[in-house]
Amino acid sequence: MSVTRRRLLAGTGAAGAGIAFAGAVEQLFAGSAAAAPAGRHDGYGPLVPDPDGLLDLPRGFRYTVLSREGEPLRSGEGPVPSHCDGMSAFPGRRGRTWLVRNHENRPDAEYRVPPVGGVTYDPGGLGGCTALEVDEAGRVHTERVAIAGTAVNCAGGPTPWHTWLTCEETEDKAGVNGYTRDHGFIFEVDPYHRRTVPEPLTAMGRFQHEAIAVDPRDGTVYETEDAFEKPFGLFYRFLPENPRGGFGSLRAGGRLEALCVPGVPDLSVVREPGTVFRRVEWKKVPDPLAKETAIRFQDFGPGGITHAQKLEGCYWGGDRVYFVSSFAKTADGSRADHFGQVWSYEPRHRRLTLVIVFGPGTGAQKPGESPDNICLAPQGGLMVCEDGGGAQHVFGVSRRRKVYAMARNRQNIGTGDEPGWGEFAGVTFSPDARTMFVNVYEPGTTFAITGPWR
Repeated sequence: MSVTRRRLLAGTGAAGAGIAFAGAVEQLFAGSAAAAPAGRHDGYGPLVPDPDGLLDLPRGFRYTVLSREGEPLRSGEGPVPSHCDGMSAFPGRRGRTWLVRNHENRPDAEYRVPPVGGVTYDPGGLGGCTALEVDEAGRVHTERVAIAGTAVNCAGGPTPWHTWLTCEETEDKAGVNGYTRDHGFIFEVDPYHRRTVPEPLTAMGRFQHEAIAVDPRDGTVYETEDAFEKPFGLFYRFLPENPRGGFGSLRAGGRLEALCVPGVPDLSVVREPGTVFRRVEWKKVPDPLAKETAIRFQDFGPGGITHAQKLEGCYWGGDRVYFVSSFAKTADGSRADHFGQVWSYEPRHRRLTLVIVFGPGTGAQKPGESPDNICLAPQGGLMVCEDGGGAQHVFGVSRRRKVYAMARNRQNIGTGDEPGWGEFAGVTFSPDARTMFVNVYEPGTTFAITGPWR
């Protein structure tokens, strides 16, 4: 690229840079009931430096710190856990919102998710979820442990019946890292009450889960795998035995399958936005529990299976599921390099489309480094959490293909000479679309952002 991303975004005027994507970006908004008509303006103006050094926002917007790691949970169950990650918002009573927030804790986490009776899977697991009840003024009324004893809870996704599926991004078994039970599963969390059952949804597979999205028409669950080494992860679908849904319905089991694009062993080799594959296949996973062999190493028969590096964000919009490959590097073993892809899959047509490619050779700038958590914005467009090097932003992508900075993390976790900033994660909107919630991973902080949303 002729200009580096860091130089491009060096000033607070990044929002007006007018960066454009190559490719069929309008597909991202096609069929979305939440998408608003394209307006005259893209973004909300330049970011204003925060005098408190926490979060830079456009003029007219304000934030409230809802929760911060190490502070006491309002339930009295212990300190707020570390590493705030994936999150979703659910409607509550009297205009309130419930948030379910992941904590991607590994064995070295400073603040574990406190083990609470009835919702703890493995006392050796330090991860889990917390639930917060927030009113329209940004006041937190409830904050408690929603599930504990899980491990490396990275992302997940909401279900149409208003529960949260939290995903473990690990394949560690009992006896490793102090665990007493196997890990690498999905768990269902009830935001409202203590109906959560701390038992894994084993039929949905044991692997390094990242995120999920549910087709509200038939209950199919799509799953991404963020494997850290070659062969890289797979894109899965889970066909539930009980497609009617409802809390606990996924415990009835189902069939786990993995995506195969004939002739394409690695999605990174696809370079042209708008490329469409009309004959994709779904192959049954031989051993979803990965008793002896990790799923991505298993034998899927003639033609093999299709892999991709850093499969992360996953969400449902309109009539299709979208999923993100944050980057691919030949130095790591990928077939080609890129700084991010967004794919869409339309179940009715069995059609897979490469919507966006970021990085060298695409003729398009990218919104930050390594797009990660991603959601549809109620005002139209996308919100993208950045997880890369240097300054960290939440970027918006308008329906007119423009990228603008919505927030910048100002919490320096480095030094004065070598500053560092934690990634953003878990961006989500309140049901009334008036508040954007987002986490900073380190130090674990949850923000509510209000202002003149269009």
